[in-house]
Amino acid sequence: MAFWWPLLVIAFAVAICKFLLMLIPPNVPSIDVDASDVLDDGSQTKENSFIYIPSRRQTDKVQCYEPATMKYLGYYPALKADEVKERVAQARKAQKAWAKSSFKQRRQFLRILLKYIIEHQALICEVSSRDTGKTMIDASLGEIMTTCEKITWLLAEGEKWLKPEYRSCGRSMLHKSAKVEFHPLGVIGAIVSWNYPFHNIFNPMLAAVFSGNSIVIKVSEHASWSGCFYLRIIQAALAAVGAPENLVEVITGFAETGEALVSSVDKMIFVGSPGVGKMIMRSAADTLIPVTLELGGKDAFIVCEDVDVPHVVQIAVRGALQSSGQNCAGAERFYVHKDIYASFVAEVVKIVKAITAGPPLVGKYDMGAICMQEHSEKLQSLVNDALDKGAEIVGRGSVGNIGEGAVDQYFPPTVIVNVNHTMKLMQEEAFGPIMPIMKFSSDDEVVKLANDSKYGLGCAVFSGSQRRAKAIASQIHCGVAAINDFASSYMCQSLPFGGVKDSGFGRFAGIEGLRACCLVKSVVEDRWWPLVKTKIPKPIQYPLSENSFEFQESLVEALYGLNVWDRLRALVDVLKTLSEPNSSKSNKRAD
Repeated sequence: MAFWWPLLVIAFAVAICKFLLMLIPPNVPSIDVDASDVLDDGSQTKENSFIYIPSRRQTDKVQCYEPATMKYLGYYPALKADEVKERVAQARKAQKAWAKSSFKQRRQFLRILLKYIIEHQALICEVSSRDTGKTMIDASLGEIMTTCEKITWLLAEGEKWLKPEYRSCGRSMLHKSAKVEFHPLGVIGAIVSWNYPFHNIFNPMLAAVFSGNSIVIKVSEHASWSGCFYLRIIQAALAAVGAPENLVEVITGFAETGEALVSSVDKMIFVGSPGVGKMIMRSAADTLIPVTLELGGKDAFIVCEDVDVPHVVQIAVRGALQSSGQNCAGAERFYVHKDIYASFVAEVVKIVKAITAGPPLVGKYDMGAICMQEHSEKLQSLVNDALDKGAEIVGRGSVGNIGEGAVDQYFPPTVIVNVNHTMKLMQEEAFGPIMPIMKFSSDDEVVKLANDSKYGLGCAVFSGSQRRAKAIASQIHCGVAAINDFASSYMCQSLPFGGVKDSGFGRFAGIEGLRACCLVKSVVEDRWWPLVKTKIPKPIQYPLSENSFEFQESLVEALYGLNVWDRLRALVDVLKTLSEPNSSKSNKRAD
């Protein structure tokens, strides 16, 4: 006891010191970001507040407007190929300097960003809301929380997973040490979608910059206004830590802009549709760069008969209707056990009928507008196809008091029953506030239904038996699964995110996503240099000896034989061969 007592006191003192250090706030500077031109304070001039009717034709400008009100926000240039290549060249120059930065400097960059985000949540959410039509609460859940979680994970674990990782050397290389090193790739390119304009920029940017890369991000033409503002936040934080200019670039434009980006960078990350993803793969093949594709989703939401129905319904409605269908990995196919089907549908209808869509910054609406022009027409087409094939609408929400010119930007939340897999609604990605609910009778049946899709992004399984829920989820061919919850895996930023089939391949987020921004290099070196060095055994030195192959046979068996006695016997043969003087074949031929 006399021996252990001092050690316990020291351990307790260390723990107290660590706790006290945690109470000391870190020295994180604040940054100033000009937001005067993005706040709607009611003082907009007549020129920049008119109702904008979007042009169907692409021009040299990306026109921006509020989906919820159709108010004009301004425009940004549609960059040409040579302009994109110049931006990439500038980013490449900046990356060479940033690759030498310390993890301490990179963590300070993250802390500055985190501080700004926490202190300016309302501003960030309002900008996202104005540009995409989503509500403030949906912006907070999908933009702020996810980004803060990613930053926090990188601060806690990022350096750990980018340091050299030592591996086993195997039997033949016992005198060596083996490790994997993670070096920056160079310039990362990203083409991101409009549904989460803040997080979709910060997600690839954080991983790329923390791993020593630069990044050029092409934002969607449907969310360019917000993307260019969010760039100001990043640039201010980079300047605060002395990072080189042009380390992070946001570019705007259409297809030509994206094509030029793919042909110029060292890796591509794409978030969007399967069709465009295939085009990016074809372009990336010309330069043989790695590609990460996060494409569409048609997630199955499975509800067994042994659940708390009101509890699950609340999660189901949130999963289906969040941000007017602007949710990532959205639940789009609902499978409910026949024994609780009627009560589940009734509970869903009760909630949905109370939901109102409208301009999110004008009134207290549950849902906002649909971001993309004419997308409501596609949604209605999917609904009509289902109705023609026997489906039935059992509940719809309402649309609030909106301007006449913006009616097409809203789609009321809709609950549909009597659906089956012959309907387009159960096969094509809707990306809208529609809940098609289908019955199932057994676990085997629902697994077959869930796998009957060209998509494979995620799934959610609910059951009073966690073992049963896990058994069902394990049989569904997808990249992300949630047990008795929906989309919770994305808030665990240590986990990779991505899918299979038409949902894409590769992963972002987590250890896998962070290392995907790296050149993964295998390194082997002598463990006891210079005392022990690699020396080629005499029998297999050039010119080869007559017994070289016999020596090699014995060596293989000595190293990898299944029986220890056979390995010992083979080792004796190896030592015997090494000790015998033997002339080479070439010398014998010369005689």
